[in-house]
Amino acid sequence: MHARRSGDRPGGTTLEHAIARFLTYLTAERRASRHTVDAYRRDLEQLARFAREKADATAARKAAPARGGAPAGGEAPAVEGLDVLLLRSWLGSLARTHAPASIARKVGAARALLRYLERRGEVDKNAAAQLALPKVRRPLPTFLDVDAAAEVMEIPGDDSAEALRDRAVLEILYGAGLRVSELCGLDLDHVDLRPADRASVRVVGKGNKERVVPLGSHAVDAIERYLARRDELADPKTGGRDPRALFLSRRGARLGVRRVQDLVHRYGALGAGRGDLHPHALRHTCATHLLDGGADLRAIQKLLGHASLATTQRYTHVSIDHLLKVYDAAHPMARKRSPA
Repeated sequence: MHARRSGDRPGGTTLEHAIARFLTYLTAERRASRHTVDAYRRDLEQLARFAREKADATAARKAAPARGGAPAGGEAPAVEGLDVLLLRSWLGSLARTHAPASIARKVGAARALLRYLERRGEVDKNAAAQLALPKVRRPLPTFLDVDAAAEVMEIPGDDSAEALRDRAVLEILYGAGLRVSELCGLDLDHVDLRPADRASVRVVGKGNKERVVPLGSHAVDAIERYLARRDELADPKTGGRDPRALFLSRRGARLGVRRVQDLVHRYGALGAGRGDLHPHALRHTCATHLLDGGADLRAIQKLLGHASLATTQRYTHVSIDHLLKVYDAAHPMARKRSPA
């Protein structure tokens, strides 16, 4: 990266200040989710710490002969210092302790920051664009077969308000393929249960993009039964409850992501012997079963709210792998003949 003349911007822009403005841009203009912004913050603050340590080390080497020691601390690193040599040095340090997927994510964060600064004329070019991404082998999505999924849905079997809520949560995660954050963000007025054969839920997904997702008969029945008992979930002292949230905790607050993760873990272990089951696995299961049932990839993409069809196409590999296993187990020509 070519450094700008000092007269262009006296003192330059510090990297920390640039990161803070970029995060504000993601939140206010791009309307990125809190999780996305937090991930960018962690990765870019790590880059800023590395840049400062390198700058301090350089200053210490220059000062040592004259002063007999290192200065207490150098100036804050400027964005002009983010050249390809520094970035490659950063990635080299990460390679010792981070997986390729983590490194690829951090490269993406650096690219996004520098792209933002380049558009505003604060750097001459995006040095991170010259970095080669490590090869990342994405694991195939985890999913349940149809019988196992049905068993998990049946586990919350009693008629308590919490059990009815849990059944509705599981049915929506599996039946509608929602992300756990989307499910927890559902309000009462997001659900339209009439007529039953056209029931749907309005979902606010990534990037605050809204989509309408159909609900199957099992999900509709589970939601109706839960709503009949929803008022029982209230603060034991005040009787108060969140007036908008569809799913409530036992104390009447909006049900949180961690609580949903915990209940999916529990019911996965009880129903399918899968203590590692998580909400996203039910989303994967929904997509895989739709594909196995003949659904069009474009329709599944729209249902799940994927921005790219490439993301949805991952499920074709899952289905082909499943098909090959069925073939190997069932087709007589798939088995090797024993020698005579």
